[in-house]
Formats: sequence, structure tokens, C-alpha cells
Amino acid sequence: MSGFLFVVPPLVGHINPTVGVAAELAARGHRVAWASADPGLVRRLAGDEAVVFPCAGPVLTGEDGVRPAELRGPEALKFLWERFLVPLAEAMAPGVRAAIGEFGPDVVVADQQAFAGGLVAERMRVPWATSSTTSAEFTFADALAGMPKVADWLDTLLHDLRGRIGDPSGTADPRFSPHLVLAFSTPELVGSGAGDRIRWVGPSMATRPTSADFPWTWLDSARATVLVTLGTANTDVGARFLAECRDALRRRADRVQAVIVDPANVLGANGDLDDLNDMGEKDDKDVLIRSSVPQLPLLERVDAVVCHAGHNTVCEALWHGVPLVVAPIRDDQPVVAGQVVDAGAGIRVRFGRVTAPKLGAAIDAVLHEPGYRAAAERIRTAFRAAGGARAAATHLEELAGATPSKEAP
Repeated sequence: MSGFLFVVPPLVGHINPTVGVAAELAARGHRVAWASADPGLVRRLAGDEAVVFPCAGPVLTGEDGVRPAELRGPEALKFLWERFLVPLAEAMAPGVRAAIGEFGPDVVVADQQAFAGGLVAERMRVPWATSSTTSAEFTFADALAGMPKVADWLDTLLHDLRGRIGDPSGTADPRFSPHLVLAFSTPELVGSGAGDRIRWVGPSMATRPTSADFPWTWLDSARATVLVTLGTANTDVGARFLAECRDALRRRADRVQAVIVDPANVLGANGDLDDLNDMGEKDDKDVLIRSSVPQLPLLERVDAVVCHAGHNTVCEALWHGVPLVVAPIRDDQPVVAGQVVDAGAGIRVRFGRVTAPKLGAAIDAVLHEPGYRAAAERIRTAFRAAGGARAAATHLEELAGATPSKEAP
């Protein structure tokens, strides 16, 4: 029996892929625990019984913590690193050190954006693996070769961070463990590998606790169904885009039904079950607007997905062989959107400028042109053959067995 400590940021999309891996390790008899700045979120996603060591985290509210919606490109990257990723690592480091000391893991599994996991593990001489919940980092590293000033700036940030919370004499990039990198995708989507230590395990799919009470009888089997979602971190910028999606899909009501996820209620109707048949727009047989949905079960019933190109949403759609219309907003989303288009599994539109007619044309194409679905099915086959949570757990077991942990100096 080995012990595995998962170090994760307080982000749903980064925790979800590790839930299945942790469950698989626990089912094999191993000890599993988490270190996170949001223990409640981990328990909501992994189950109330999850062992979670609390860490501090940066304040994500107020002027200092909220990224301005208009930030794009280099300025968005600068904000992400200087105002979130580096402060998160510094804040989490004491909690991670305490968790390693108390739990005694054989392996630390550090999310690619939870730098404290890798840096503290390196300092405490504990083997660590990277959990890469987005494949964008692999291509981003290649892109930096053409942006030497950006590469130097990032190197300086990481070097200084290592000096504060890690081993000053260490050399490992906390985004890429020298021991093992688990990539929750496959080359059929990403396009190429990124070194011998990368293990392409495909999406980690696991049953998730959900409180979404979805009206399954509303779905009309005689029409195609389209899911529209912008994930959990884009509610501040989604109003215009969701409205355009609603308009485009209503114009196709004779042949298309839509489910729109609107957690911030920016469209003015969340379609609560108690009101579905009583109030105007909420009694809509063509567009169902919900604050949340049981996404994995719903993907078994939809024919296309319109989304922000978040890595989790894209991989979950392609796991089900569903083609996409992708409208990337920021961060890794443009890279993931490019992967979808290059793989032939979807169409990219401009989030900030696309209109209902252009959205409608893109939706029509992925629904009716067979090439998109064929590409999505090809990726679905590769994803399911990669092994997912079971394969990831096996790689972690091998690391635990091959490199026993050492006590901190």
C-alpha cells in the first residue's frame, strides 16, 4: 500500500480529472489525500469522505483578485501568473509542507498550475508527478521558443518562486515533473507528444456527485440537441455570447433543441423545474436555460456542443464522440480550440464578435457535415483506448514502487 497526496488549485476543471484517479487508487487499497485551498470544493467533487489538508490561498474577490474581463493575450497571461498562480503557490506552500509531513505520501501528484506541489515535494525529497489537466502547456512551451522575452520573464518568476518555497538548488520546472507527467488527453487531439516522460492517459471520467435536477422528459428525440456551456469560470463575460446562441438556436427550432447553461442568470431565466410550465420563456420547448446540468449524462444525449474550448468540456464532449463549436475566451482555450479544429472535430468562432447567423451556420455544419462527427468519433476511440483513470493509477503505482520517498533533510 502506498500513499498519494493530490495537490490541486481551487478550480473545478483541475480537480475533476483527478477525482477518478484518486478513486481508482483508493479502490486498489492505497491511501489517498488532498491538499487544497478550497477543501469544500474538493469534497463536493470527490465526495464528503475525502481526506483534505487545508492550504491558504489568494483572495479571489475584490479588485486584487478578479481579472478584468477585457484582458486578453500577454496582459491576461501576466495577470494569471503574477496575480494568481505565483501567489497561489506561495500561499499553499506551508499547507503542502504540513500535509506531506503529516500524511507521509510516497508520491505527490501536483496539478500543473499548483506549483507548490512540485516545488515543496522536490524540497522534501518526495517523488512527484504532474497532473496535466490541460494539454495547452505542451504546445505553449514550444511557442515560447519564439518569444524569448516572455520565456525569460517566466523563467525568472519560477526561479524566484523556487528560492522562496522550494529547493534553491533544484532545477525541475514545477509544470513538468522529471519523474512522470500524466496528460489527460491523447495525440489524436493534441497532435504530438512532448517528451518521454509524458503518459497520454486520455480523459479521466468518473461518476460525480450532482445536485442538478434535470428534466429529462423535456428532451425531444425527434430533434437534434445542442448543449451550450461556458464552464464555471466565465460567468463574468458570457451574457452577449449566450444571447447570440439562444437566438441562433431558436431560429432552428423546427429541427434543433438546445440546453443553455447559465449559472449567473445573465439570460434572465434559469428554467427551474417548478416554473417550467408556468412562465413565458421558461415554458420554452426549444431552449432550456438552466443554472447547472449533469454534464456527463447529458452528453450521452446531445448531438453537438457549443463551448469556450475549456479542456475538460472539450474532452468530455469528444469522449462521447460529439463534435463542437468552440469560442475560446482566454488562458489555454485558444490552444485547445486550435487542437479541436486541427483534428477536424469542430469549428472555431470568435467569442467577442460572433453573431447569431454565424453561430447558426457553424452549428448546422457540425450537425450535418459528416466529417466533424467522424473526427470526433476517431478521438472518442483513442480516448477510450488510452485507459483514463486506471492507466493513470498504474503509472502512479509504478512511480511509487520505483522511487521510494525519502525523509526531508
